[in-house]
Amino acid sequence: MADPLFGITLSIVAFAIGTWVRNKTRSALANPLIIAMALVILVLVIFDIPLESYEAGGSFISFFLPPVTAVLALSVYRQRKILRAYLIPIGAGTLAGSIVAVVSTIFFSRLFGLEEIVVRSLASKSVTAAVAVALTDRLGGVPALTVASTVITGMAGNILAPYLGKIFGVTDKVANGVGIGTSSHALGTSKALELGEIEGSMSSISISFSALWTTLILAFAF
Repeated sequence: MADPLFGITLSIVAFAIGTWVRNKTRSALANPLIIAMALVILVLVIFDIPLESYEAGGSFISFFLPPVTAVLALSVYRQRKILRAYLIPIGAGTLAGSIVAVVSTIFFSRLFGLEEIVVRSLASKSVTAAVAVALTDRLGGVPALTVASTVITGMAGNILAPYLGKIFGVTDKVANGVGIGTSSHALGTSKALELGEIEGSMSSISISFSALWTTLILAFAF
């Protein structure tokens, strides 16, 4: 079990099962990531496998997160004409979203009496994991807590994205993409790509914008 191949294989098989379930049910609630996480936890608990044994291979998958985020630039390039046309709205929208994400997180964390180290760990939860962990290191937070909150935030966006646009009457594809990318980074962007190429490209460029804004906002906030 200590072999890195165990963690890699378990992760791939769990995600494949999650994808199969999603394709069979055609339900947004049957999210492959959630199913995969539940299956991995179930296997580790049932067979009493130490978390360290899984992480020996599972950590290799995390290594590919930054390259995968960079690959999203291809979708942005394909929609560069739309990006040029909406550069100011995208910049302003991501700035507003980043401010709300950071301020609301800090406000509610302190309202509920969370320790300062927890506040600093959660503050960057709405940007992509690679950036969020780097920010947490600079703020003196707990990277593991940051990763967990970032994944939860991304999964929430991935599941709720198709519904929130309808609930709030947002029909513009650019606006939908900016909202998804700003609030739920790469995991939300994977859903935006399913909604359409324009939504996906705007969501992916919003990841970069929101990461920049969040870095600046946190520098002032702390």
